[in-house]
Amino acid sequence: MTDAALTPTPNDCGLPRIRAQFDTFNDAIDYAAKSEKGLNFHDMRGQLERVYPFSEMRDDALVMARRLVAAGIGKEDRIALIAETGPEFAALFCACVYVGAWPVPLPLPTSFGGKESFIDQLAVQLDSSDPKILIFPEEIAEMASAAAARQGCDSESWQDFAQRDAPECDLTAADPEDICYLQYSSGSTRFPTGVAVTHRALLHNLYGHSTSMQLGENERCVSWLPWYHDMGLVGCFLSLIANQVSGDYLKPDAFARRPLAWLDVISRNKGGTLSYSPTFGYDICARRISSQSNVAERFDLSRWRIAGNGADMIRPDVMQSFVNAFADAGFKASAFTPSYGLAEAVLAVTVMPPGEGIRVELVEEERLSGTQRDLSRPARYRAIVNCGKTLPDMKVEIRGEDEAVKGDHQIGKVWCQGPSVMHSYFRDESATTDCLVPSETPGESAWLDTGDMGYMADGYLFIVGRAKDMIIINGKNHWPQDIEWAVEQLPGFNHGDIAAFSVETDNGEEAPAVLVHCRVSDPEERVKLRSQISDKVRSVTGMSCVVELIPPRTLPRTSSGKLSRAKAKKLYLSGEIVPLELAA
Repeated sequence: MTDAALTPTPNDCGLPRIRAQFDTFNDAIDYAAKSEKGLNFHDMRGQLERVYPFSEMRDDALVMARRLVAAGIGKEDRIALIAETGPEFAALFCACVYVGAWPVPLPLPTSFGGKESFIDQLAVQLDSSDPKILIFPEEIAEMASAAAARQGCDSESWQDFAQRDAPECDLTAADPEDICYLQYSSGSTRFPTGVAVTHRALLHNLYGHSTSMQLGENERCVSWLPWYHDMGLVGCFLSLIANQVSGDYLKPDAFARRPLAWLDVISRNKGGTLSYSPTFGYDICARRISSQSNVAERFDLSRWRIAGNGADMIRPDVMQSFVNAFADAGFKASAFTPSYGLAEAVLAVTVMPPGEGIRVELVEEERLSGTQRDLSRPARYRAIVNCGKTLPDMKVEIRGEDEAVKGDHQIGKVWCQGPSVMHSYFRDESATTDCLVPSETPGESAWLDTGDMGYMADGYLFIVGRAKDMIIINGKNHWPQDIEWAVEQLPGFNHGDIAAFSVETDNGEEAPAVLVHCRVSDPEERVKLRSQISDKVRSVTGMSCVVELIPPRTLPRTSSGKLSRAKAKKLYLSGEIVPLELAA
């Protein structure tokens, strides 16, 4: 069926909006199905190919739920679902919720690592979540079946599962304190931790997020984000159901191949648009359009009200490049809406008030590293992005190593508390205890130590980096992002080409190490390039560093596509990442 023959679900349909104020997500699905709104799936060129109203999704989910019951699936069983963006996953996720089973969204294969790497990763996550069954698109049957067999887990394509009988049966009623789903965070793919999210936590976060964004009536969401990552799953799928919002989707691999199709879909939306991306998504689009001159003719971004930023460190220079590239198409810098969140708090902890855009503070590097500045050297500053204010009923505190609360503009660990904080890490009491700390105030929920570093200023949160990624040499803290950004300023490098971490040198001391994707083939030119990189890093850190040039597409990624510095370090030290040869 062609795009012209399809009518997308409407932005508004007369059903009063309820901003996620339901007892359970089951109730949210039931209410959304009363509207004419729904999900709209687009092909690689951004052309509409499937319209999926919430009413149809609910009908399919109820049939799938009866199939699950007939297959012996019950309350608290885990159901692993390969999270391909499409109607099948949407219906199966909701079916699990209706049964009281816990859906576990797991990633699709990516271009990184290849077949065996995906099977290994999937097998580890299956071992962690211990599901009754893995259900997958038949296109990846070989890999999915191999991973399931390794863990002794049943598996079936969703095409085959849809052929099972669906006899009538009673479905278990849900309770707000029941676990709704398991979300694997963007941490280690070798030692994964499944975040257990209750119905109450999910709906609280979805209510707070929609309220903070001032969600209006005539709006819809456009997304290419994967449904196995919290921003894509919660922010751009579950939120649409709970807040009755129509959505338009591109698959992540379609965005990777044709990123500007994302902006084409936004341009065709006649209402207000909500759409989110990590920094690299805006970067790719700005780079891709730089050589084109038909921006105003091709795109209309004037109705893009919320251009969300999150999931990685927000870079003001990239955001400015995007504004420069698309201002003629009506994009407004004030649409940028930075946020901070993590799967352990469902999705969002803070959101910038709409219309305030990107706001930065320049902070001396010595304040970030906790050292005194050498007065003989000029001060160096880093732009820190304002990530907004806390969601309703959420608290954020900045604490030192002694857990004492710090004042404004004092850097420390970010702690948060509220109904959105996770129940636990699934079957990992040690990891849960490490980050959930009971409140000293009777009746209050536990505090979550996020592991991130930041500071507060006048009620706004500023994130400066991840504690676990910090490079500490001679007592001085260095953020790997600073080193990576410095190298990216050299010609020929893109965001994501560099990984920085610390290594132990031959004399037992630590030094910064930098792995860099190299596209230069001449060995002598590689020597010059390595020298350039070393000089650049020395200008940032004041120290010599280990620079290794490696083949393109070598650096490992998390399941959500972010750089994994910890895994890069491990692969480098084990010899699995082999540096390129240089001239003698």
